[in-house]
Amino acid sequence: MTNPLTDPYIVLSKVYSGGKYFKQALAETAVEPANKGRTVAICYGVLERDIYLNYIISANTQKAPKAAIRLVLKIALYILEYLNIKDYAVVDNAVELVKKLGKGGAAGFVNAFLRSYKVPQLPEQADERLSVVASVPLWLAKIIRRTYKAEAEVILNDRPLGVCVRFERNAEEYIARCDDDSNPPPVHTPFDNVYIFKHFVRDEGFFSGDYTFQSVGSVAICAAICGGERLLDMCAAPGGKSVLLSKKFKEVTSCELHPHRVELIKAYCNRMGVCNVIPVCADGTVFNPAYEGVYDAVLVDAPCSGTGVINENPDIKLNRKEEDISSLMATQAALLNNAAKYVKAGGRLYYSTCSILPQENDTAAHDFLTAHPDFGLAIPQSPLNHKTTKYGLQFLPHISLGAGFYLTCFERKC
Repeated sequence: MTNPLTDPYIVLSKVYSGGKYFKQALAETAVEPANKGRTVAICYGVLERDIYLNYIISANTQKAPKAAIRLVLKIALYILEYLNIKDYAVVDNAVELVKKLGKGGAAGFVNAFLRSYKVPQLPEQADERLSVVASVPLWLAKIIRRTYKAEAEVILNDRPLGVCVRFERNAEEYIARCDDDSNPPPVHTPFDNVYIFKHFVRDEGFFSGDYTFQSVGSVAICAAICGGERLLDMCAAPGGKSVLLSKKFKEVTSCELHPHRVELIKAYCNRMGVCNVIPVCADGTVFNPAYEGVYDAVLVDAPCSGTGVINENPDIKLNRKEEDISSLMATQAALLNNAAKYVKAGGRLYYSTCSILPQENDTAAHDFLTAHPDFGLAIPQSPLNHKTTKYGLQFLPHISLGAGFYLTCFERKC
């Protein structure tokens, strides 16, 4: 049997040292099929708790271990702290892996560390404590704690409920098929034929358009948008919103910056049998005079920090830096400024992010309205639980079925 630490190490080394996203690293790694579930769980666990695991290592060492040894320690620590595997087996496998990596000189250190480490007390300072407990960068812990006060820890530590599935047909059949002792009943969201399953195995129905995988946040945004003749979806890939909104509009122009992502939109439309979506490769920050005053509605689902979905994509914690926020805000503003020109009189501009940071949400909305007096605020409604802010709807993981995102709307005055 393969050493259970080997596959997680190979995948995670591509994330930590190779700079790749976890899903990309996993997809390109030949993981042992029989143990793929275990490998994925370990990798997610290490990424989710990276700062906490680093905190334990730093508290029990005088000198920082080199990258390869540190990663072995993180994997072993995660297993020891969170999984029901005998301690001696984890230690032996960690030592064996270190030797296999050609780091035999560190084998004694790894063995001694894993047999004797102590979990340190948490920091007393509130921001530092939240950073360790939620395993998020200190800069992010500071913003979230000041914004959400007592809710900060539960927001950051909320875990996804499962996989969200939107059915076009045969929902009852699939629900009945998944109803067994090993799979609890799905959560019925406030939206028709949209359910969250603890486990859901993709089958031929996916390729024939019976259902698609779409986050509850994505569905909620679409549900809040009023229909009309023409919609412009400015940041559309992979195409889920465009496809769902094609039911509300006669024509949807679906824009994406990168050509390979435009192909994703085309494939999504083909799979779901949608014919009224027009995929276009275009930079949303560059003005297109052909679009001026044309659309009943424009959706800007803007590039953002991703802080609302870090528990689904934990490598965001590693890659996102505080200095990224100002450049993201500049891109968001540029998209909104262009989008404003494309909305016809009486039309609506919808702005959304998968962020829980006020800078990218209410601040962006305030700045837009200040710069565009020809628009008024028209906060939409949603049946999905949320908090209403001064300028929009803030959905939070612990109250919104695991979804962290923001939505608001601006109406162009006649």
